[in-house]
Amino acid sequence: MADKITFMLDGQSVEVDTGMTIWEVANGRGLVIPHLCHKPAPGYRPDGNCRACMVEIEGERTLAASCIREPSEGMVVTTNSARAESARKMVIEMLVADQPEQDVAHDKSSHLWDMAAHSGVQESRFPKLEEGRIPLLDDSHVAMSVNLDACIQCGLCVRACREVQVNDVIGMAGRGHDSYPTFDMADP
Repeated sequence: MADKITFMLDGQSVEVDTGMTIWEVANGRGLVIPHLCHKPAPGYRPDGNCRACMVEIEGERTLAASCIREPSEGMVVTTNSARAESARKMVIEMLVADQPEQDVAHDKSSHLWDMAAHSGVQESRFPKLEEGRIPLLDDSHVAMSVNLDACIQCGLCVRACREVQVNDVIGMAGRGHDSYPTFDMADP
């Protein structure tokens, strides 16, 4: 197995170590690909579930999540195609639809709003989901309280708790679009 591979990234030939993801390679070269469900820090693994980092790969029908996709020898990847940028913008716009307005948000400078600004998204044309779908304030645990009004259900907090802090007190409750983080698996 080769220790290095060569592929095309936005028209440039790059040689990288095997095992790197397209997102890591792009980020290491100063390219900004939006990302929400992972954190580029030691111990945080990407899951590819937010789809904010999609890129176009020549010869493939669908876009790929760059945070979990490793390049292969000779692959041609385009991060800045109209299709990839439009898809990423759409993902962020859908997520922003359920967010409190930035000027009244608890964290006005959150990573989501940074990625929205980078993608040119200031507001969403999509309707907000119905109120009461998930609890906005979870104070079910005596030691923790969290306001979930800005949660995008990406799972980063769960992975951080389990894999980085290794205390496993955060989990996900509910299913599909009704999922939300909960503490001690809703068992106080």
